[in-house]
Amino acid sequence: MLENAFENAMNTPQQQMLLDLKPEQPPTLENFVVGANAELVARLRGLRETSSYEAIYVWGAPGGGKSHLLAAAAEAARGRRPTTFLRGAEVGAELTPTSGSLLVIDDVQGLGAEAQIALFRAFNAARFLGLALLLAGNEPPLRLDLREDLRTRIGQTLIYEIQSLSDDEKAAALRRHAIERGMLMDPGVVHYLLRHGRRDLPSLMAVLNHLDRASLEQKRPPTLPLLRELMQTSLDLDKE
Repeated sequence: MLENAFENAMNTPQQQMLLDLKPEQPPTLENFVVGANAELVARLRGLRETSSYEAIYVWGAPGGGKSHLLAAAAEAARGRRPTTFLRGAEVGAELTPTSGSLLVIDDVQGLGAEAQIALFRAFNAARFLGLALLLAGNEPPLRLDLREDLRTRIGQTLIYEIQSLSDDEKAAALRRHAIERGMLMDPGVVHYLLRHGRRDLPSLMAVLNHLDRASLEQKRPPTLPLLRELMQTSLDLDKE
């Protein structure tokens, strides 16, 4: 039944074009799967509504959504207040935020020695400038491998640990992602991925994207047998 539906879709040129050309969605606060992180997401939404001082630090394991949230918060604020988004390794010896601006730095554990001094100075000027700071790292503040005075400043921010999604929340997110891509997917695919795939949602969604592309290239429906073939040949889906 799934095979017949897939063949009908593939035989429609307009539908084939839509499936082939559908772009990946950029990270937004709306397409982040909130789970138990509702308070954090609400706080980040507030960054685009005000130009006053605020300092937030987000941490958690890789794949938990930190980078998605920081990029989404920066994009949401653009056009409403001056916004700078950098990764830790990109920060140099000077940070020159303007009054009322938003400074977003991901992966603060990657800050070099001069960059750490620059961020410390930005903290010192933040209240006077009405600067908002949104930072993220892979450890809680006290475990960051940074200079002591900067760790102290980060430790005085509002600190949020990204909360992991439940399997039911991941399954719902994967099904929604499949619908958004126009996939006529075998229901068993999601269950199998949650049992045999990596645990973080970005990796699981990347697998669905790979399955979708292989399905279109091979003109086969995105079923569990096709996923198993991919796992045996080109995908690394072993659990960490």
